[in-house]
Amino acid sequence: MAKSKQELYRFTSSLEKSDNKLWGCHFRVPKKIALALSEPGSRRVVCTLNGKERYQCAILHFKTGLPVISVNKKVRDSLGVTFGSEVEVNLTKDDSDYGLPLPEELAEVFKQDAAGKKLFHALTAGKQRTLLYIIGNVKDPEKRVLRSLAIVRHLKENKGSIDYKKLNILLRNPYPMK
Repeated sequence: MAKSKQELYRFTSSLEKSDNKLWGCHFRVPKKIALALSEPGSRRVVCTLNGKERYQCAILHFKTGLPVISVNKKVRDSLGVTFGSEVEVNLTKDDSDYGLPLPEELAEVFKQDAAGKKLFHALTAGKQRTLLYIIGNVKDPEKRVLRSLAIVRHLKENKGSIDYKKLNILLRNPYPMK
C-alpha cells in the first residue's frame, strides 16, 4: 500500500546555541508549523537543512515553550554553519515505523529470532530508537551485525529490560571469554 504524499513545510530559521544539557544547538520552528506536524503521541519529522542534510528528528519544546529542532555538530560541520547562521528548513511528518531507519542487520536478526523481535517491539518507541541509533551509527556492516546480536541477547538476558551500563559492556565485548 503506497503512503500518501506528505505536506512539505518550508521556512528559514537561525541556529541558536542552547543552554540545554541534552542538545547544544537548535533552530526555532514556527508554532503554526509545529502544531500542523504534531499529533498526539508523535512529534517526529524528517528535516532537510539547506537542501543537503536530511535527518529524522522530533520537534522539541524548549523551556520557554517554543518548538525547536536540535542540530548536532556533525550536521552543522557538514553544512559549514554555526550559531547565528540562517538555515533553509524543509519539514515533513515522519511516517516511518521507528523514526529512524531499521538497519538491515537487525532486520535479519529479527527474521531469525522471533523472541528477540518481540522483546524489542515491547520497548517504548524512544528506547527502540536509541537501540536503532546504537546499531546504525557505525559504518562497518560487521560491527552492525555484532551490535544487533548483542542488543537482542541483552534484551533476552534481561527479560526485555535495558541496563545501559551492562549493554555498553556487552557492546564493547560481545563475546566474553568464559
